[in-house]
Amino acid sequence: MRKLTLLLLGWMPLYIMAQAPAVQRTSTGYYLKWAEPTAQGVQSMTVDFIAPAIVKVNAQPFQEVTPITSLMVVEQVFKNPELTFNDKGNDWVSVQSNVLEVRINRQTGFIQYYDTKGNLLLKENDKEARRFQETFLNGSPTYNIQQNFDISKNEAWYGLGQHQTGSFNYNGEQVELLQYNTVASVPFMVSQKSYGILWDNNSYTLVGDVRPKLSLDALKLFDKDGKQGWLTATYYNKKNPADIWVVRPESDLNYSSLDDQVKFPASFKLNDAKAKWEGSFVSAKTGKHLFWIRYSGYLKVYINDSLVADRWRQAWNAGIIQFNYPVEKEKSYQVRLEWDPDGGEAYLEAKVLPPSLQKATPLSFASDVAHQLQYYFVAGNNIDEVISGYRTLTGKAVLLPKSAYGFWQSRERYKTQKELLDVVAQFRSDKVGIDQIVQDWSYWPEKEWGSQNFDLQRFPDAKAMVDKVHEQHVKILISVWPKIYEHTDVFKTFREKGFIYERNVAEQRLDWIGKGYTSSFYDVFNKDARKAFWELTKERLHSKGFDGWWLDAVEPDIHSNLSKQQRIDFMSPTALGAGAAYFNAYPLLASKGFYDGLMETDPNKRVLILTRASFGGLQRYGSITWSGDIASRWDDFKDQIAAGMNFSMSGQPNWTSDIGGFSVESRYYNPSAADQEEWRELNARWYQFGAFCPIFRVHGQFPFREYYNIAPKDHVAYSSMLYYNQLRYRLIPYIYSLAGATYHQDYTLMRSLVMDFPHDQQVASVNDQFLLGSALLVSPIYKYQSRSREVYLPGGSDWYDFYTGQKYSGSQTVTIDAPYEKIPVLVKSGSILPIGEVQQYVDEKKNQTIQLFIYQGADGKFDLYEDDGASLSYAKGNYSIIPVQYNESSKILTIGDRKGSYEGMISNRNFEVVVVSAGSKQGVDSKMKVAKKVKYSGKLINIQLH
Repeated sequence: MRKLTLLLLGWMPLYIMAQAPAVQRTSTGYYLKWAEPTAQGVQSMTVDFIAPAIVKVNAQPFQEVTPITSLMVVEQVFKNPELTFNDKGNDWVSVQSNVLEVRINRQTGFIQYYDTKGNLLLKENDKEARRFQETFLNGSPTYNIQQNFDISKNEAWYGLGQHQTGSFNYNGEQVELLQYNTVASVPFMVSQKSYGILWDNNSYTLVGDVRPKLSLDALKLFDKDGKQGWLTATYYNKKNPADIWVVRPESDLNYSSLDDQVKFPASFKLNDAKAKWEGSFVSAKTGKHLFWIRYSGYLKVYINDSLVADRWRQAWNAGIIQFNYPVEKEKSYQVRLEWDPDGGEAYLEAKVLPPSLQKATPLSFASDVAHQLQYYFVAGNNIDEVISGYRTLTGKAVLLPKSAYGFWQSRERYKTQKELLDVVAQFRSDKVGIDQIVQDWSYWPEKEWGSQNFDLQRFPDAKAMVDKVHEQHVKILISVWPKIYEHTDVFKTFREKGFIYERNVAEQRLDWIGKGYTSSFYDVFNKDARKAFWELTKERLHSKGFDGWWLDAVEPDIHSNLSKQQRIDFMSPTALGAGAAYFNAYPLLASKGFYDGLMETDPNKRVLILTRASFGGLQRYGSITWSGDIASRWDDFKDQIAAGMNFSMSGQPNWTSDIGGFSVESRYYNPSAADQEEWRELNARWYQFGAFCPIFRVHGQFPFREYYNIAPKDHVAYSSMLYYNQLRYRLIPYIYSLAGATYHQDYTLMRSLVMDFPHDQQVASVNDQFLLGSALLVSPIYKYQSRSREVYLPGGSDWYDFYTGQKYSGSQTVTIDAPYEKIPVLVKSGSILPIGEVQQYVDEKKNQTIQLFIYQGADGKFDLYEDDGASLSYAKGNYSIIPVQYNESSKILTIGDRKGSYEGMISNRNFEVVVVSAGSKQGVDSKMKVAKKVKYSGKLINIQLH
């Protein structure tokens, strides 16, 4: 047994020559050492199997091997795997487990990864596998690092957290890992070839095609009159387009941060203005060009008079448009950008990435700050096994309270204690399901952000409020920011102890509340600061009985809309070193502080944290990530589908978006009849999608987001939301069983099609359908007034309509009806789907009858998982599994012997078996014929079906 550190044996040189490294064999791999740094700055490297399917690679610009203290990878003990070493001659050495073979070039140190059948999985670039570039940071030497791999043009890869570009398969693209409101960066990717890479670096990182994005003048630009060198920029009065304020040449659109506002023409009044850029471009390269635009306000982009982008984003939180456009060398393309800033603060930046000169498709990792380069290669037979390897490294996904999988209601914000209690009462009066209600920010007195005190004028008795919520079988979360106002006693205490980042206060930047106040964030990298912040929260909030913790703005968003460098500077220095070296890890340590505090305070109670950012390992801290302050727009809605799937494939099982979107266009404040109907349909369609997400949660700015505030009872939007609320609760036996599997089997709830159908090449880039578990194929409706959509049905299975039982064959695209009330949901043949009764909260009917829907056409199995739903005893083996299996050839359903038990377990269960086949056409909306009613007491039962 050993810890996760390098164990070197004595020198065993295998091959030494000029310019080549000395190569040593170790008990777990190889150690390479160069007499002088290579042209790429490498002087030593270790390659170690830490498990049969996991290899750690560490490269250093010096000879001494010094272990990295990783924030993502948990310290643990591994058993040395059985390995076979092989000297393959002058050029190669290899080391092989029973899962994976690693070959290392003895001349250059570059690596290739193979499965045990000799199939190449991944190879490092043989010309420049990795590179160190020395630089300086805060007076100390450091390095920019880059690791390069070559992959095939057709290899799809995913993960890296949650991003808002709508991209799903990242092959040929560039992904920026920089925590930002709406972007959650996790440095772990997976390939459809069933391997993954965990990049062990906490700083700003680019992944994929990491070449710098270029300003538009990387292309040959022409203005609207054909003059070369720029586009024509026109700034004019939005109310009177003939009133033109400024016309000027511009070749670099870069209004990217708060400090860039001065670049706008002096006469350009953002509240009253529009602008457009017109002309054409020519490229020296043929191929897909990646156009990247950061924007706020309304933006339309036309190429050759074809609308390629039409977006809106709130002025204070810029978004990203990213699209590929095929371009032919030396051909002219007309381009036009039309922009309405829609506010007194607005951002616009446009860049381009022409096709790479490389023949191979690049997959690179490039980070700003490092002293070493370290990554983990994780192999598996499928993507689930790769994710399991990631969690082996970074920690188990702990199980959330069962109530977390019910319905969440929230808004920005409940301004008084009475408002919140009235909402809970309305749910209970209408008998509509709810398990969680959330108190958003500004419950404190205006001048006391960070004090954790309530404004007693609006919240006279917070504990009584919490108690009243609990009486109605509802849990309550509260928003806690790491932000503290300068003049508060909390700030003064934290500053005296060195717990505060000083830069924002030193610059006296004001926030947007009231007259504006100065503030900063506490240093989560200081363990004493984390403990002090939890103790403050414990004293003033936890003591009142709150059940969960909404950790907002933990990117950290110390001051919004600054440049990348300013944001990093504002988080520096940390207790561990320069902010630039640790920037992306802030949300991980913020959650750790609360998790550790809660484990000490309530050592047998599950933790529930909601956070606006994520990082590698967050799943071990009982955290859910939501997709940030996205816009209430159809295109933003669509982007959430790919964002949720990629986040889930980053090893993080708990994800949600603001149903209905957070930020709202002004046309919805006092809507016309047409806008009112669009608002209702947008919310209904998003609600339908949310019912099948891991966490089912409504939140957003005004208009109010409760179902009864969105539409009246006689409106189809109201009835649709009520239907899916009830359906969510009926699906709790299925969903909670999946949740149990996230801990016990490293499972993933929200699944891309490629996870379950890896051999179907059609699914590799499907970005608008997903699976909830392995049974339910969900196809959201994200276009206004759409009443049908094309749905791809993966091959290898038949599919049944969830609502009606109509059967379809796989390996085809079909058009499915999608009336206002419903979205297409299909069930895979061979599925066993446990469906319970309608409830107002997850355990209202603990002894409910469960219907077992059996979808014939293939063998099937399902483990019905149960535990007490609240304690940590599940991790000690206190849970039960009822195994259910169906044999297609014999038509026998077996409900097996119950495995395990827990305190409070229901010993006897009533099951109703419903058979779905091509002939029966039974669905959840059908008048169902029950094939068999079963009283189950924990002993095996065989049931003959027809």
